[in-house]
Amino acid sequence: MHFVPNITFGHPVVESLRKQLGQDPFFDMHMMVSRPEQWVKPMAVAGANQYTFHLEATENPGALIKDIRENGMKVGLAIKPGTTVEYLAPWANQIDMALVMTVEPGFGGQKFMEDMMPKVHWLRTQFPALDIEVDGGVGPDTVQKCAEAGANMIVSGSAIMRSDDPRSVINLLRNVCSEAAQKRSLDR
Repeated sequence: MHFVPNITFGHPVVESLRKQLGQDPFFDMHMMVSRPEQWVKPMAVAGANQYTFHLEATENPGALIKDIRENGMKVGLAIKPGTTVEYLAPWANQIDMALVMTVEPGFGGQKFMEDMMPKVHWLRTQFPALDIEVDGGVGPDTVQKCAEAGANMIVSGSAIMRSDDPRSVINLLRNVCSEAAQKRSLDR
């Protein structure tokens, strides 16, 4: 498992955005780094709201979860496509959000891996109140599958940025997730 040692959008960028945009935007830092422990305090000081780290990138998830909380942030826990969802399960009651990667982390524009949807569905079934995010290849053609499986948070880069009408893509993604969540609450 190789993670990058550097950060694309580091804490100076987060700090600058927080100053420019105020307290309203929710900043979830998806830390695809080899030593996530070292960035907790700088990100908290910069104004991050949630710190999402990869389970595969740390020896001691429990201590990292505690450190993130003590630094005043919510906790997100990510797994790569090759990691079983059962590996995340013991931590699910200690986190705010589970992130199921639907591509191999590292670069944009990859094809959505539909075979990750059973992981999302399993998490939603086992932990109904947990925020579940998907990241990788998600756009208008794939969001329905994500939402129906149980994802309520969507990361979409290329589908939005390459669109002629980004706002309409964002609205579509949001609406599909909202409708699926409403349907789930009615089905309970």
